[in-house]
Amino acid sequence: MSDAQREILESLAKSQTAAHREVTRAKALLLAADGLASTAVAYEVGVSPSSVVAWRSRFAEEGLAKLGRVRPGRGRKPQIPAEKIDEIVRLTQESKPEGETHWSCRSMAKAAGVSPATVQRVWSARGLKPHLVRTFKLSNDRRFDEKLIDVVGVYLNPPDKAVVLCMDEKSQIQALDRTQPSLPLKKGRAGTMTHDYKRNGTTTLFAALNVLTGVVIGQCLPRHRNGEFLKFLRTIDHQVPKGLQIHMILDNYGTHTHDNVVAWLDKHPRFHLHFIPTSSSWLNMVERWFRELTEKAIRRGVFKSVPDLIAAIEAYLQANNNDPKPFVWTATAEGILEKVSRGRVALASIPANNETPH
Repeated sequence: MSDAQREILESLAKSQTAAHREVTRAKALLLAADGLASTAVAYEVGVSPSSVVAWRSRFAEEGLAKLGRVRPGRGRKPQIPAEKIDEIVRLTQESKPEGETHWSCRSMAKAAGVSPATVQRVWSARGLKPHLVRTFKLSNDRRFDEKLIDVVGVYLNPPDKAVVLCMDEKSQIQALDRTQPSLPLKKGRAGTMTHDYKRNGTTTLFAALNVLTGVVIGQCLPRHRNGEFLKFLRTIDHQVPKGLQIHMILDNYGTHTHDNVVAWLDKHPRFHLHFIPTSSSWLNMVERWFRELTEKAIRRGVFKSVPDLIAAIEAYLQANNNDPKPFVWTATAEGILEKVSRGRVALASIPANNETPH
């Protein structure tokens, strides 16, 4: 054993992260190099003498080149036949349990005649997660490509001397009060709140997210008709410096194209509206901000009245604008169109009845 080999083995023998078999083999080889007999080495490291003899022989032939590697035909043999694995995968992907929408470990184990742990190992190895489902919706907007390219273009190449705002309404925000007082957080116990609630009215938040700075212009109004939208447009017009053009990204809600709104926009030419395709709210970055608002200020709130709710929303707005953090758009129009194209091809291949074959 050379000095370099000994140094490597000593480092491996002390390792807390290497594989156990490698650490054990390194200790055994070091003891053997110190002159101990194979039986004594086996006793020290807790293996059979024949294993020590094999390790010494392999070290003499190969050195450290293949230390820890299991030779073909050795080691633990697979306990699940390949045919059974294929059957579990096929049932998971191509069928459903009788009367149910998806497989569980127990239902698949019963159908395949194996243990639930075996099913779990097969699913983990193949990346199958039948208990999860993701929602999606491909837009049927005839002008999808045109609108997408326009909106993404504004994100990636914003116009000069202009502000880009992502605008939308979060309607019907409920002022919910709990039926009993909540218990506070303490060691060993999470905070609590009742599952049922009292409805104390609603409000609608009009919000416009500045793409560059992350600052949000927000206003709570009772409803979201064209009159309220016009009021919010005037708020934006008042808060954005007069020397800047205003490019607004928004959805196709009827209020946004009402005749009164169109007439107002004709008199305010610095406003430029960019409509996202239908069923494409993910294109509007203010939706991401709405999620933050819901999770951090509304979902776990207790509001005894609409004014209490509005006060909480305004407090979150103020905190956001005191330390704004913009969302950064990175996806290109070409990349999105490619994914959408693949999605449409996949949808076209699904049978008309939209059912998985049994």
